[in-house]
Amino acid sequence: MRSLPALLLLVLLKAVSRLFFRFDVEWVGKVPKDPWEDLRIIAVLHHTSLYEPVFAAILPNHMLWRIARDAVVPIAAKTMDRKGAGWIFRFVGRRVIPVSRKRDLTWDQVLRYCCGPKALTIIFPEGRMMRRTGLDVDGRPLTVKAGVADLIAGIDSGRMLLAYSGGLHHVAAPGDRFPRLFQEISLRLEVLDILEYRESLGGTRDMNAFRQHVVEDMTRRRNRYAPLRGPTLPKWAA
Repeated sequence: MRSLPALLLLVLLKAVSRLFFRFDVEWVGKVPKDPWEDLRIIAVLHHTSLYEPVFAAILPNHMLWRIARDAVVPIAAKTMDRKGAGWIFRFVGRRVIPVSRKRDLTWDQVLRYCCGPKALTIIFPEGRMMRRTGLDVDGRPLTVKAGVADLIAGIDSGRMLLAYSGGLHHVAAPGDRFPRLFQEISLRLEVLDILEYRESLGGTRDMNAFRQHVVEDMTRRRNRYAPLRGPTLPKWAA
């Protein structure tokens, strides 16, 4: 019964997002005939705002239903404690799992669910948001974390969608109370076969090396494809 309320929330979110924002979306790389088919991971890179659920506006309705029915969404426990954002995130997927920033039991729970045959994992691989300074809350560059490599290693079929965000500081930066409406939001999308991607990085026999390769590769892709905009650009864009 949880899936139907989640679907209704996602459809409402899609409608409201299309009403109040314009979307600039392009595909990069080799685009399959149906890029939405057999997705197992959606990874959003260049994480700048808790308003990123507005990206639901670009999804076809059948993907909204998949998210409502099958999504595993690891979300920082700190975010889940926020009244507004936490409530929205709590209802957008079948399993929304609060996680710490450590490789602990919360992450083990994510890995257990994401490897299910129908699971669709939605993840923000950087794990932290970029502030107006161009750095995270602790003054560090926004780097890709190795956790996404564990997901790729544990899933044996299907595709991964990489969504490169142009940033949402011009809509609402961390700490802003209200969004600025009628802005243009930019995304670039890339679909990769999980098995082919895994093998292209040397496979998983040496997991430490594989994690490092994934971090380096996703960082390069983000830096190449993210259509950056807004008042603050990260240092890697300079």
